[in-house]
Formats: sequence, structure tokens, C-alpha cells
Amino acid sequence: MKKILSLVFMVAAMMYATSANAQIKFGLKGGLNVTSMSFSEDVFDASNKTGFFVGPMVKVTVPIVGLSFDAAALYDQKEADVKYNIDDEFGKTNVKQQSINIPVNVRYGFGLSSLANVFLFAGPQWGFNVGDKNFDLEKVGNYSLKKSNFSVNVGAGVTLLNHLQVSANYNIACGKSADASFSKVLESVDKSRNNSWQIALGYWF
Repeated sequence: MKKILSLVFMVAAMMYATSANAQIKFGLKGGLNVTSMSFSEDVFDASNKTGFFVGPMVKVTVPIVGLSFDAAALYDQKEADVKYNIDDEFGKTNVKQQSINIPVNVRYGFGLSSLANVFLFAGPQWGFNVGDKNFDLEKVGNYSLKKSNFSVNVGAGVTLLNHLQVSANYNIACGKSADASFSKVLESVDKSRNNSWQIALGYWF
């Protein structure tokens, strides 16, 4: 419920800004991410999850110097090799995560000159799994991705010539991203958390 209320609040704020003679821009962006997969047990050895994202974005600039909001709908795909060692049994599987991510950020920018604008941003992100959910670890157990997840973005960027945008941010997971269950370890359950660095290139029309 808190997540839904937060989303409603952000959308309402952007709608209010629209009615107050705000400037609205649409664009596209894409980029690369590297996700650090952390587990609470030592039986897993996961490589960093690498991937890409792409999708449309919108920015609403309010009549307050430097303040604006942006939102996007991004197709995000990540892959990682997950290795395990349980009772001297070794195995490896490839995990591919496909999701639609919806980040909503508050931005504060300041111009260096008429050619460039530096900005800081932060805000919540909602992710919805649209790919495979379960990955078998042979006879040992399975790795199951959550249907949805919630995270927070913190980052900075620069806009050149009012159109080209380059940004970098850290995405902080606010909950568990997946469960890994082990049939050979007293049916214990391990949970993973995925944080990621993202670098993006965008263009405002």
C-alpha cells in the first residue's frame, strides 16, 4: 500500500506541475548496468549480472529554478552465471532476468553555460518481471525471481545542447529480489539482493 501511495503522490505532483505552465519533454534512453548479486549463504558464487535497458522517458520542468521530475518505462535485461557447491556437488546455471522498470525521479539542475546543464536526481523505481521466473539448479534446488520489486535510484548527469543526456546512477534494492531453496540442506532458504550501477545515454526531442 505504501508503494502505491508513493506512486500516486509522484504522479499527482507531476500532473500539478503540468497545470502550472510547466515544460514537458519526451525522449528515449538506453544504457548498460552491472548488478552485484549478494547472498546470505556461502553456497552460491554468482558473477556480476550484466545487461542493458532501453525505453521512452518524459521530463516535467516546474516553474521553480532548477527543479524538475522525470519518469520512464524501461525494458531491462540482465544475465549472470550462478555457481553452487552443496555437499561437494558443483553446478552452474545461467539466470536471465527480464523486467519492465518504472523509475520516477526528482531532479535538481544547474547550468554551467548555455551549452550544458548538470543535474542530480533521486527517486523510487518499480520493477515487474516479464521473463522466466524459475531456474532449476539440477537436483539441488531452484532459484526463483520475485514477480515485482521496489528500489531507489540516486545519481547525476549532464544535458548537452538541451537534447543529449548522459547519466550514471546507483540502484539500491529495498527488498529481496529472489529466493534460492536447497533441497539438500534441510530445506533451508537463501535470499538474494540485487543492487546495480547504471550508465545511460538519452535524447530529448
